[in-house]
This record gives sequence, structure tokens and C-alpha cells, in this order.
Amino acid sequence: MAVLAIDIGGTKLAAGIVDCEGRMLARGEVPTRATDGLEPVLARIVALGRSLLSRPEVADVQVHRIGVGCAGPVDLAAGLVFKPPNLPGWTRVPLTEHLEHGLGLPTILENDANAAALGEFRYGAGRGVRSIVYMTVSTGIGGGIILDGKVWHGLKDAAGEIGHITVCPDGPLCGCGNQGCLEAMASGPSIARRAREAVSAGRSSALSGLANVTSADVVRLAQEGDAVASQVWADAVKYLGIGVAAVITFLAPERVVIGGGVTKAGDFLFQPLRGEVRRRVKLVPVESVPILPAAL
Repeated sequence: MAVLAIDIGGTKLAAGIVDCEGRMLARGEVPTRATDGLEPVLARIVALGRSLLSRPEVADVQVHRIGVGCAGPVDLAAGLVFKPPNLPGWTRVPLTEHLEHGLGLPTILENDANAAALGEFRYGAGRGVRSIVYMTVSTGIGGGIILDGKVWHGLKDAAGEIGHITVCPDGPLCGCGNQGCLEAMASGPSIARRAREAVSAGRSSALSGLANVTSADVVRLAQEGDAVASQVWADAVKYLGIGVAAVITFLAPERVVIGGGVTKAGDFLFQPLRGEVRRRVKLVPVESVPILPAAL
């Protein structure tokens, strides 16, 4: 027995057929192209699911349901998705109904960061403890909370929106409508945006020679010593540290696990981040809370 697992992100759509031991039997991904609007993205999700279900390597595997992770807000019981900041046009989408109709399998919806948190808790960097906070730092910043071995969903399934805590009160507008959210200060697109703004302001940098600056470019040039890239990166790490420190202070989890594309920077992210968090957490034994890269 196996499930078709689908992850809906602002940048890519990923899917895998996974058995009950957590082993990936087949996988695939396509660009989301979120600006195309709701219907084309939904069509891509169904097409990706069908392509995996037709793979020869899973011809003898019984796939009995779909698990789909999507950025919130979500109504898990009703299978609805409401206005995710990075999915324009997704106003009130009956996602599970659409996938059940398009793929012919019963479908369960979960907030994408909650699903990732549960995966890390059972199979990854969260194994062996009872409480973790998972954060994904990518196109957006999401969070999932595991308390006493269970996902904490909170009121109306709204818990864990770590990317939308305010870390810079007068900061830029976030996709959620608030100003100065963690996501607006430390996500991949926000890092790239602040780098472009610095170049537009006339600051001398190797970034000015790039046609389309990305957060990966910022990391690479910061590692090479470029002053503008280094400052943009240091600011992003500072704000991420503020967010992680806040989470540790009010939840005191046994571990913090961080995944997402920005974590490809490795120790260039984790070493200064751990230092920033240690400086800011005073009332929780922060040395007993490892901050780890996601294993999955």
C-alpha cells in the first residue's frame, strides 16, 4: 500500500508515491507558474499526479489515497484553501474535491509546513523527541509545530504561521497584508528583492552585473566577500534569528528543524543563525535546543 503525496509550493509542484514505511517509490516535479492563475495550476497538479501513477516502477503498487500539502490558510475538514500569499487567485479553493475528481482517489489536505514537520518528526531530524518546531525558508516562510507527538493545528487550523510574525514593524509589505513579517524580511524572494534595491540605489556590487538576482546569487557573492551581498545576507540571518528566538522563547521545543531552499547555504546560514538565537533567548535553556537542517 502507498500514497500519492503532493506538495503545492509557490515555485514548484512536487509529488511522490510513498509506501507506508516512508520510502519514496517515484517522484516528480514541475514549475508552479503561480501567476498563470488558479485553473492552470490545478491542471498541472492533476497532470503531475497522473504521470506518477502511470510510472512503470509503481505498476504493481496499490496507491490507496492522496495526501496534499499546501500553504495556508486551510480548512482541513472541508478540504479548502483560502488565499495563500504566494498563490494568487486561490480565494476559496475546494482542493481535496478537485483532486478526488481529477485523480479518482480519496484525498486528505494538510498545511504544507505541518506535513513537513510531521515528516521530520517521524523520519528525519526530529526523531527521538516529543516536540519540535519545523520552519521552511523558501519562496515563503512557513512553520509546523509538533507538541507531545501531535501536530498542533490551533484555532481554525491556523497555528504555525511563523513566517507572519512581525520582526520589523516598519518593514516592507508582506503578501499577507501585514508589514515587516519574517517572510517579507528573510524568504528567498525578499533576500533577492533587497539585493536588487541596494543595486538600484547605486551601491557598488557584483550583483549589478546579474540580469535576475536570486537569493542563491546573494549567498554566493556574500561568501566571496561582496559587501552588498554580505550585508543583505547578514540582515536576512538577523531577522530569521529574531523569528527563531521568538519561537523558542514561547514554545521551548526540544528541537528546531529548518528546511527549504535558502538552507542550501548550509553552515553559512546555520552558524550565524545559531549565534543570533543564543544572543536573543534568555528565559529558555537555548543551549539545549538544537537548530538543525531538515533531513528530508
